[in-house]
Amino acid sequence: MTTPSIQRPTTTAFFVQSAISFGLSLAALMVGIAKLPVGAWERGFLGLGLVFVVSSAFTPAQCVRDRQEVEEVTNRVDKARIDKLLIEQDVFKPGQV
Repeated sequence: MTTPSIQRPTTTAFFVQSAISFGLSLAALMVGIAKLPVGAWERGFLGLGLVFVVSSAFTPAQCVRDRQEVEEVTNRVDKARIDKLLIEQDVFKPGQV
């Protein structure tokens, strides 16, 4: 018995669109920080804040992805156990309900 492959809900077009959107917003913010009429220390502080915000945005996304992968593996194991129990159960054998 073959198990069907799990289809990911993310399409290539959605991935490309989100990557372009992220790149454009990051570039626009970097240009905005560079063009601000403030000193180098303020620009450095804002740039460091930008790096922190970007890295902290990726961390929850990775946690959600990892949790979904664990659930997929758990679901596959549970399905395999149920399939095994159903195959072993012979409903035509006398004495079984």
